[in-house]
Amino acid sequence: MNRFEGKVAVVTGAGAGIGKACALAIAREGARVVVADIDGLAATACAAQIASAAGQALAVTTDIADAQAVAALFEAAERHFGGVDLLVNNASAMHLTPRDRALLELDMEVWDQTMATNLRGTLLCCRQSVPRMIARGGGAIVVMSSCQGLSGDTAQTSYAASKAAMNMLSTSLATQYGHAQIRCNAVAPGLIMTERLAAKLDDATQRHLRRHQLLPRVGRAEDVAALVAFLLSDDAAFITGQVVCIDGGMLAHVPTYADGGNSRAAAHVAAPDAAAAPHR
Repeated sequence: MNRFEGKVAVVTGAGAGIGKACALAIAREGARVVVADIDGLAATACAAQIASAAGQALAVTTDIADAQAVAALFEAAERHFGGVDLLVNNASAMHLTPRDRALLELDMEVWDQTMATNLRGTLLCCRQSVPRMIARGGGAIVVMSSCQGLSGDTAQTSYAASKAAMNMLSTSLATQYGHAQIRCNAVAPGLIMTERLAAKLDDATQRHLRRHQLLPRVGRAEDVAALVAFLLSDDAAFITGQVVCIDGGMLAHVPTYADGGNSRAAAHVAAPDAAAAPHR
């Protein structure tokens, strides 16, 4: 398939993990891709991989928390490829999550930096892309959220709050610019085993998290990239303003799922009475 032939895509945080998988998937389907990452060497390596498969890519070192850097990114996209049709807002301040605590232990610097990158950075990229998309008759945007933006946790307060806000930013953009043929959807991944995450999670933690999934395997970056490519494509031409979970069913079930579900819990409660009842 060449669903993106003639299209120009900007993918932030594209040097590794989910962002890189998205950039490669979009390029395989014909898009010219601007590979943006705060790690310039990683961006260059991703762009080179696209070029080695006969694709077209431009690597740009970008800190999306910096308004001037974001403006320069989109100016480079326009100068090099003529405009912008597609945007994947994937860049995130993941390096801060180990310091992202519960409310009373939270360092406000972590909160501020997380919001500056995740929420403000996404807003800056959208503000740069929307006028360029309008000039080309429309476009499509995907905001990379997280299941943590849809459910509470015992830590990572800043990250979760930023992702929840990004969901509403995505819905607001879809509402405000749908008349201009711009679609915007958020994607909320669950346990996606990128190289970075695999290095952070020990086997016991991975097993614990998998207990709460309905599907038996962990997610892959390519799973998310396939969903992102679908949402950017004309196959999803009537889908906008949505938050789409891709979590192996982690948020789909009752809280007692990992312990056998409510039916098993009910059986345990009923068992003592049943055992005590005399047989007649």
